[in-house]
Amino acid sequence: MTLPAGYIDYFKNWEEKIGAFIEFAPEKGRAVSKTASQLSGLPFAVKDNIAVKDLSLTCGSKLLADFTAPYTATAVRKLEEAGAAVIGKTNLDEFGMGSSTDNSSIKRTNNPWDTDRVAGGSSGGSAAAVAAGLVPFALGSDTGGSVRQPAAFCGIVGLKPTWGAISRYGLVAYASSLDTIGVLAGSVKRCRAVFDCAKGADPLDQTSRTPPNEPAARNKVIGVLSPSAIARVIADNFPGEAAKAAVLEPEMERAFETAKENLKKMGYDLVEVEINGLKYGVPAYYTIAAAEASANLARFDGIRYGKRPDWAENPDELIDKSRDMGLGDEVKLRILLGTFVLRSGFQDRYYIRAQRIRVAIRRGFEEHLGSFSKNDGGAKCAAILMPVFPVRAFRHGGAGALTSFAQKAADLYTCCANLAGLPALAFPTAVEGGLPTGVQLLGRPFAEETLFSIAEKYETAHPFPHPQGFKAFWEQT
Repeated sequence: MTLPAGYIDYFKNWEEKIGAFIEFAPEKGRAVSKTASQLSGLPFAVKDNIAVKDLSLTCGSKLLADFTAPYTATAVRKLEEAGAAVIGKTNLDEFGMGSSTDNSSIKRTNNPWDTDRVAGGSSGGSAAAVAAGLVPFALGSDTGGSVRQPAAFCGIVGLKPTWGAISRYGLVAYASSLDTIGVLAGSVKRCRAVFDCAKGADPLDQTSRTPPNEPAARNKVIGVLSPSAIARVIADNFPGEAAKAAVLEPEMERAFETAKENLKKMGYDLVEVEINGLKYGVPAYYTIAAAEASANLARFDGIRYGKRPDWAENPDELIDKSRDMGLGDEVKLRILLGTFVLRSGFQDRYYIRAQRIRVAIRRGFEEHLGSFSKNDGGAKCAAILMPVFPVRAFRHGGAGALTSFAQKAADLYTCCANLAGLPALAFPTAVEGGLPTGVQLLGRPFAEETLFSIAEKYETAHPFPHPQGFKAFWEQT
């Protein structure tokens, strides 16, 4: 991969400060362009839980620190065929479990706007790399907000597509019914170009499908999650510290109001909406995600995958030692939680109930957005506007940090899109106190073009900000 003059020095300077990459190997980048495209000649980065042949696939874990991918994920292959080239793998919370990228066992990633603060997670490395201008776009994965939240923290665009719109072949599974490969980019137009290239049915992933070629909705009504509805959810469902963590900080309140006012000036009609089942979203999400994680991560046992101990008395001890030394505390916690809710006698009480809540949440969104199955052109809203996270990028451990429990409570704003399988697009709206703020738009299944259309108009009227020292080596449009 040929890089622009001065880029390597620029990369080294930024990478020393933010630690976005686990592996940087532009010499291995291989574009195999078949036709000219908007992505021809562009480098990109890939979150290190997505396979790229001959590059690392650590998942941010000591257990896989020396593992190299033997094949390439379908989404990556499609981008390479469009003329783009992978130049490295980015840092993440271990196995995608976290909201800060501080759960990585490999290195720490910092926010380009303030290196004392987190880049968000779990796709923090990809978000930081794009925000600093190290790549024009990157791939991440989103299980409960892991693309949108770091995008908001770093002041860039982040797309979580409809579940099934992009093949998951090559993505190391965390929670299969929630996981999606997502896109992080410096502009809405580039995000759309990457999605258009990566989407589509894949014979290697039977859950994938080719999205319909659906134009942007003509409906000019945007639903806004009512502040009173959020307040009731928090009061009814989150005690003590969690309640405080889920409440929007003043800077985020101002940013959300700014976004609403700007959308009104752009000609959109905003109406307040409430989503049935929203208050149960976080417990349902963590029940389902942990249950699926406990099954998906069973393969990492030191026998099939993962580092082995120097010595073990028997196979059971080998597995115990491998996982004990290789997995971090957050991963162990979620595996144990998932094993618990799947135990005989507990499935009906927790897991099955969570799945019923999931259906209720999906129907709550359908009430406003319509459903794909009905091709509902008469939907009440073209999209729903929501916060991404209740606070701006928080500090690394210590004063100003969010506890692990508080971070989970704050997933209220992002996890429901995953439970319902809906597309969601996060984009920056303002800079408050020297840090970027963002909002997200949710649409009905396969309505990505509607979200892109609204956000691109917003970007045209209100150009997105960049951190100090940012240099554009590639046109953002």
